[in-house]
Amino acid sequence: MCGLAGTARWGGGALPATADGLLRRMTKTIAHRGPDDTDFFRAGPVGLGFVRLSLVDPEGGRQPLSTEDGSLVLIANGEIYNHRELAAGLPSGTRLRTKSDCEVLLHLYRRDGLSFLDRVRGMFSVVLWDRERNLLVFARDRFGIKPLFFHENEDRIVFSSEIKALFNDPDCPRELDWERALTDQLMTGNLVLDDSPPHAWFKEIELAPAASILTFDLTTGERRTHQYWSFPEFDGDRTGSESDLIRSYAETLASSVQDCETADVEIGLFLSGGIDSAAVAALAGINPRTFTALNGSTLENRDAEWAHRTAAQLGLVNHQVLQDTSAVPGVEEWKRHLWQMETPLAGPETYYKYELYRHVGTHAPEIKAMLLGGGSDEFNGGYTSSFAGGGDWSDFEANINRMGIRGDQQRLPELGAWWDQPGPPLVRAEALRAAVGSSRREAYEMVFRAKYRDVQIYNCWHEDRTAAGNGIEARVPFLDHRLLEIVAAIPYALRPGLIWDKQILRRGLAGVLPEDVVNRPKIPFFYGTGVRHTYRTFARMLAQQGDRLLDQALSGPGARQHLDADNMRTMLRQMEANPGSGYVEFLLRAVNLGLLESMAADLPGPLVDAPKATVPGAVPITDWDTQAPEIEALVVRRPAVDPQAVLARADGLLLLRSPEHASTWYLALDGSIEYVVDEDEEPDWIPLLQAFDGVRTLAETVSGLGLRLKSFEALLAEAVEAGLLAPAAETR
Repeated sequence: MCGLAGTARWGGGALPATADGLLRRMTKTIAHRGPDDTDFFRAGPVGLGFVRLSLVDPEGGRQPLSTEDGSLVLIANGEIYNHRELAAGLPSGTRLRTKSDCEVLLHLYRRDGLSFLDRVRGMFSVVLWDRERNLLVFARDRFGIKPLFFHENEDRIVFSSEIKALFNDPDCPRELDWERALTDQLMTGNLVLDDSPPHAWFKEIELAPAASILTFDLTTGERRTHQYWSFPEFDGDRTGSESDLIRSYAETLASSVQDCETADVEIGLFLSGGIDSAAVAALAGINPRTFTALNGSTLENRDAEWAHRTAAQLGLVNHQVLQDTSAVPGVEEWKRHLWQMETPLAGPETYYKYELYRHVGTHAPEIKAMLLGGGSDEFNGGYTSSFAGGGDWSDFEANINRMGIRGDQQRLPELGAWWDQPGPPLVRAEALRAAVGSSRREAYEMVFRAKYRDVQIYNCWHEDRTAAGNGIEARVPFLDHRLLEIVAAIPYALRPGLIWDKQILRRGLAGVLPEDVVNRPKIPFFYGTGVRHTYRTFARMLAQQGDRLLDQALSGPGARQHLDADNMRTMLRQMEANPGSGYVEFLLRAVNLGLLESMAADLPGPLVDAPKATVPGAVPITDWDTQAPEIEALVVRRPAVDPQAVLARADGLLLLRSPEHASTWYLALDGSIEYVVDEDEEPDWIPLLQAFDGVRTLAETVSGLGLRLKSFEALLAEAVEAGLLAPAAETR
């Protein structure tokens, strides 16, 4: 993980003297990305700044790199995994002056021109100056794992690994693109298959496209794009056997994991309880130390427990990084995190990931890179069952077809209204596509293309920032174009057996991982059982200090124009009372937009100079079963129950007995079922809830039923925290 920054002038003239100060400010802004070294280069119309995180050739691999004659100069962020193989194929007599994995790119460009990346495997963003042709060259890897942003005007171009560095140039606009942000599919959750190009959230800030090379003529300012890799066509008419495809996928994944182990420093691994990171752990040849998020959600959905057990089965050390339910990000802490992320999609996942990296950076600073299981779900069928809505493959296909049509409906709502009528649609989908001029591919392929966009604008984006913010590099073996090309080649008839619920991965890892790990259902990072813990944490964050984050988010002109302040406060009050009443991410995204607008207008200082919050520690666990009560007590922190409190059932609470099973009760809050209670297991819980009348104290209510308060303290604390019970004054 390194950081790139620079500027270049159109017209062929030398940079002005002010360029030195600009380069220093830009590199200071991204200094967190490269704690090991800082270097500058300036000649004629080009100025480059580079901050380095040393993973390969720590002593000799300083950048910028150049050819012996100085005609080519390069800075690069990332890793070229097959650099030794590529170097071996260079013309005889070629002399590499360092052991850096990136130096080979100079000689490939000299030999192959714009074809220089065709055989490169890795993750990278590259800036190259070709002096002889007076060209500035930008390039990014096939999945856009490594970022590169730029802004150009009639005089010059500025570029960097992060948007915030560009804002050091007084001529660079600092305006949030509200319209684009509010209509982005990842912001709205709209059920369409969106494969539109990724964007940078701010007006006139551009994101260099993945799998592409941009060239800028420094004399004329002319820009050209060369796409060196294309997303594969999903041709279902191809032939191939299940066994061959499974074997090829497993072998390629193993090769990719081996590639991602390229380093001269220690590499760790983030381990969840699912098959993706477990597969990377099992295939890794370096016995990495593993790290797992232990919070209220991962405790209750058992993700942390499965990670512990998987590590034990593989003989790996596992550190359970504690994020207890009482820990709430502070106002300034969240703003720093958001500025680090520079995307309104920052949320619980990005925060928990960032905290994992902070733990590693503090407690294991010798680890400079982390292996991840990210990118698996997106390209091997991880979302098929959720798209099926609880059904099977036929439901998956039907639903994604509807999503494809829905996108066309929105482009031509007058004709699209035929699909909103009751009963089957009377107009053919082909007619709608023709009317909107859509060349849309089959919905199955569009799912993968939409996920390709998601990976660039969310997954890779936040993995880069959370890692870079702590001077660590994130490595993602599943984001290997060879794996995607195998998946694209699966014939129609084999798709249900290989893509449903990631069967191509599960069957490929049979015998490599324990059977229970191979077959464990997909569990989201913090969704599902226990999500209320996460939602409660972030509702408290937004509400602290009298809704201070909301106030700041609503202070800018764009926020006042686009956001409804009263409705945002109403939603927050609902979430405080009942964390399960809605998706906190939607409110958080709106708040993030306003905060980004205000911070872009009044730039924060460099993140390396910002105060640091307390770093989370790890819980030593040797035997989960034996330590389970201790683990829960450390993670789930609830306020003590006051025996003299006068409590009443919440106004929106309903206690509903199941008509099919008399011993089963449903606890519904504000119309949503929050808990299921089995009277056979908890015979006194429903009578106790029914007894709270808002008149008697808690102690009186419990003793009136002949019960002991001590036996119900944990349940009562959870009921108060979940909003099932509240002080009597609040329910009147």
